[in-house]
Amino acid sequence: MIRINLLPTKKPLKVPPVFVYGVIGIVILFIALTIFTLYLNNKVSNMQTDMSAKEKRLNELKQAIIEVQNYEKDNKELLEKTQIIEILKKDQIVPLRLLDEVSERLPKGVWLTVLSDKNRVINIEGYALTNYDLVGYVQNLKESKYLTDVMLVESRQTAIESIPVYKFKLTFKIKV
Repeated sequence: MIRINLLPTKKPLKVPPVFVYGVIGIVILFIALTIFTLYLNNKVSNMQTDMSAKEKRLNELKQAIIEVQNYEKDNKELLEKTQIIEILKKDQIVPLRLLDEVSERLPKGVWLTVLSDKNRVINIEGYALTNYDLVGYVQNLKESKYLTDVMLVESRQTAIESIPVYKFKLTFKIKV
């Protein structure tokens, strides 16, 4: 028996090779892009983690800088205060030394009425019974290692309650 098939026969679907290669290429490209995207996302994530760690470190360093600046400021203030204290100690000795030198070298027959200090220039006014006492006092002051530029500015004879005396004015500088 012979069979005759009048139905059209199904021909196998033949896909052109260009189309197959194109689909394979697109799938490979899609896989490669997916892998590359995952790689880049991982890299971005690592960079963000690294950046946040570095920002934290930066904030710590900024805080350390502020602490150092505060320390330097405090240190500078302490140094200034120490210098002021040293100057005050130094200046504290000056009046004591001045009074000590002026009074130690004061001979009998000489008395002082005024002692003033202007910028380390000392002015003394007083009286002496004799000119010899006055000259001796000036010489005593000149011998001091703490006094310089001792100069008799004025000396004139006057009388106090009918007693002849010499009124004088002296100037000198004191060494610090």
